[in-house]
Amino acid sequence: MATNSTIEWTTRTWNPVLGCSMTSPGCAHCYAERMSNRLAGMAKADKNPGRRAHYLHVINGKGRWNGHLEPVEEALEEPMSWNQPSTVFVNSMSDLFHESVEAGFIARVFDVMNRADRHQFQVLTKRSKRLRTLSPQLPWSPNIWQGVSVENADYSWRVDDLRQTEVRIKFLSVEPLLGPLGAVNLSGIDWVIVGGESGPGCRPMKIEWVREIRDQCLNAGVRFFFKQHGHLKNNPDKTDPTAKENGGHSKGGRMLDGRTWDEMPTVAQSSPVTLQERSHRMIQSFASSAT
Repeated sequence: MATNSTIEWTTRTWNPVLGCSMTSPGCAHCYAERMSNRLAGMAKADKNPGRRAHYLHVINGKGRWNGHLEPVEEALEEPMSWNQPSTVFVNSMSDLFHESVEAGFIARVFDVMNRADRHQFQVLTKRSKRLRTLSPQLPWSPNIWQGVSVENADYSWRVDDLRQTEVRIKFLSVEPLLGPLGAVNLSGIDWVIVGGESGPGCRPMKIEWVREIRDQCLNAGVRFFFKQHGHLKNNPDKTDPTAKENGGHSKGGRMLDGRTWDEMPTVAQSSPVTLQERSHRMIQSFASSAT
């Protein structure tokens, strides 16, 4: 359940959990749901689907999430076999802090991330309240980045939840940006990713919403990454040379006011021995509480 990624801000994905459920407006046109439905169809048609068989358990007959989350045991140790240091997006096809993922399994995912400390792991959630609750029990090695999704001002409270965690590198994924965020408290935030919605039925994004966020990042000294306009109709520069490179009208280009914005956080160094010991204790604690 790992692949090389075309996502601009990471190099590969790792999916030790599959499946999800809708929780806010940003989920309406979920890419992971569409892809899971496609992979479930391929698994159904294949006599030997292999790992794709997992997708059959998370998609219903209407091609939507069925609410079941599927731990993928055989994917859990994969990062340990990757020799080339990579930036890894964790659970691009799910949400690690979904209420249906057992705390003990989350602990095991963190144990792997601690041991595979040559990689930078990017975890992203919309379930920020559960993140905040579990955070004190998790071993946050510096190579684990944690982000929350914020699609409009109604969900800015997720930023406050993230700020209360012990994470070393905290980031916001403002994608799809569905409305203005207004003034955002960026205290303690290291990185902000912004992007318009792409794909079938994509909703519009106004350029002034993006500029407002970028300017706040510049004023606060926060790294800013502009992923895409989402559709060329959102891009005031119809001659943007990056539009074709990024899928033309489907993603709309990456230029913002004459340049691309590809800023990333500074990579932190880990202390693997201490954190791995804490990770193993955490797993034992969760296992004991479950019995």
